[in-house]
Amino acid sequence: MRIACIGGGPASLYFSLLMRQVDPRTEISVYERNREGETFGWGVVFSDETLAHFEAADPTTYAAITQAFVRWGEIDTFVGGARVRSTGHGFCGLARKRLLKILGARCRELGVRLLFEREIPDPRALQGEVDLLVGADGVQSVVRSTFAERFRPDVRLGTTRFTWLGTTLPLEAFTFIFRENEHGLFTVHAYPFEQGLSTFIVECGETTWARAGLDTADEATTAAYVERLFADHLRGHRLLTNKSIWRRFPVVRNATWHADNVVLLGDAAHTAHFSIGSGTKLAMEDAIALAEAFRGRGAADVPGALATYEAARTKDVARIQRAAKVSQAWFEDAARYVNQEPDTFVFNLMTRSQRITWGSLAKRDPALVERVARRWAQTHGLPAGEAGTPFPPPAPPPLLAPLTLRGVTLSNRVVVSPMCQYSAVEGVPQEWHLVHLGSRAVGGAGLVFGEGTGVSPEARITHGCTGLWNDAQEAAWKRIVDFVHRESASKLGLQLCHAGRKGSCTLPWEGDRPIAGPGSWTTVGPTTEPFAPGWPAPRALTRSDMDHVRDEFAASARRAARAGFDVLELHAAHGYLLSSFLSPAVNTRSDAYGGSLEQRLRFPLEVVTAVRAAWPAERPLFVRISASDWLEGEAGMTPADAVEVARALAAAGCDVVDVSSGGNTPRGAVEYGRMYQVPFADRIRHEAGVTVMAVGGVPDADHINTILAAGRADLVAVARGHLLNPYLTLQAAAAARFDGFAWPRQYRPARPF
Repeated sequence: MRIACIGGGPASLYFSLLMRQVDPRTEISVYERNREGETFGWGVVFSDETLAHFEAADPTTYAAITQAFVRWGEIDTFVGGARVRSTGHGFCGLARKRLLKILGARCRELGVRLLFEREIPDPRALQGEVDLLVGADGVQSVVRSTFAERFRPDVRLGTTRFTWLGTTLPLEAFTFIFRENEHGLFTVHAYPFEQGLSTFIVECGETTWARAGLDTADEATTAAYVERLFADHLRGHRLLTNKSIWRRFPVVRNATWHADNVVLLGDAAHTAHFSIGSGTKLAMEDAIALAEAFRGRGAADVPGALATYEAARTKDVARIQRAAKVSQAWFEDAARYVNQEPDTFVFNLMTRSQRITWGSLAKRDPALVERVARRWAQTHGLPAGEAGTPFPPPAPPPLLAPLTLRGVTLSNRVVVSPMCQYSAVEGVPQEWHLVHLGSRAVGGAGLVFGEGTGVSPEARITHGCTGLWNDAQEAAWKRIVDFVHRESASKLGLQLCHAGRKGSCTLPWEGDRPIAGPGSWTTVGPTTEPFAPGWPAPRALTRSDMDHVRDEFAASARRAARAGFDVLELHAAHGYLLSSFLSPAVNTRSDAYGGSLEQRLRFPLEVVTAVRAAWPAERPLFVRISASDWLEGEAGMTPADAVEVARALAAAGCDVVDVSSGGNTPRGAVEYGRMYQVPFADRIRHEAGVTVMAVGGVPDADHINTILAAGRADLVAVARGHLLNPYLTLQAAAAARFDGFAWPRQYRPARPF
């Protein structure tokens, strides 16, 4: 088998040496345009997990790499004049040049041809001469661009500028420095990689970069500016340059990584932001997977091997790219966090990518998490002994802190999210609803929400949805409210909803589609545009219709108050009526209720104002919104819009903004994952200055504590996690041995302390 690799970086070299071991008959040539030993960047970092993969793939190379390592386990963060050290992390670093030298020597030992200063301007010239052409030529891949119509690349640039410097400063920990000057905020990512040398990456916003004159700076000017700015940290040591230009980080994705006999490896196929340090790791793990895919195959089945390789790698890479995207966004918006108390800031920093949580960080660095917990307890009304007193009790976790909203105090920050049960009869909640909501209240959540409840028969999603437009429904709801108040410490909320153009549907287990024929009803929306192809066209609301719907919401609010609900929420998310008015992807009206965000807000704000007037002043009002329509390249709700919507809602009397996303159009490409909507809540909380509730992909108490402790939300709503475990909060209180939890009398024998 004949293989040509374009690019002489770690991906190409590691694949070549592994492939020669998979099949020693393979002829491999590596073409590198630079001179041997010439490379961009300074040090690379690996985790113990990655090293285990290297050891299994080639023990000889693994041994050479580990002998060259510098090891450390601490992270130092400098912010607001303080230094916070976090321990227990475990890093290994070495010089990129040293890594390339080790891999190159191993390649030569195994018979790989290394050809330096060999530019390949047109990879198609090699494609026909070999059985396999490997594109491992980095972010600016010529191979990827040559075959772009097959790979279909998507390259997006970050919003900040960064430059990759080195320094003679001997660091003993991974070091983050956050410093503001007259030009703005600068962030340093620094780490040791060999004796007496460290990587020193500097990042700043585009505006800061231009204000500082760095947009016209050469390498020497950049180094001089940064040396002055961080003189106290550098302690007389100099900065070193190596192609240290300012750039924006490119996030590279491809629809496919192989085409015919051409395949992409490493940064040519995908990138992950430097803040999670995974570029070289991903490249070398690609190399392992590609070599293994050829085991037992050879030139006879190149397409099969390439398909196996891509299938083996795409999920892991996508997972890391998701984490890297969240981490990158955190650093791009770091200015919103630098005024946090230093321990809280560091906790926020450590958990930014969502791969580390409250629980996992507590295992690594119990002292840091205990300090954060104690501060949370002291700030939010939880009992906690003073740190420094003999044998202080462990501080309770953040989720157990109370929260007072108007005249209602929630005993903790856990919320059972509204979840449609589709089990009502003529809008009347049944025994199922009593058991469903009652069990979760007994389970200890501070606030339990009843499902999205129609304000009229036509406001329902399905015939099985609950309603609150008549006396029978009000009485049935009151029975549930009374049970919750009598048998638990939970507060009970109700979500009022008008399904709009997404109504008149079958039950989910009967197909979840528009009802055809008898039993259907005419839906309404801001326009006559149907929700999706094949759906019936709604009737566009007139001004008179809007008045009627507004009054229906207010009437249901008065019924909810009489039934005794503690909290009311308006559903203005997921493509239902109020949400469809907010979204420019749906609301294309040409009158005063369409067009600008201010005009799209008019009708939803009329409803909020009417409901606030009908709802008792001492009880809080929530509004759920879709913070993003997840649309690229077309009109839709954006996170920036959501900040403005949140401000307007707060001004109209909304006490908590419940931050969800999506649902306005099936065209939205939602990026699901753990806590995938939390960044929207985080942004709204910090930029709009309102109380927010996070929801979406939050599985358990550990993740709730993570969100709260980092300051990303004030309340956390959990849906599916509560379906699996109604006693989530009770169990968290038991695990924390928290005396302040109100155990149901009947369950006290299970109290473990």
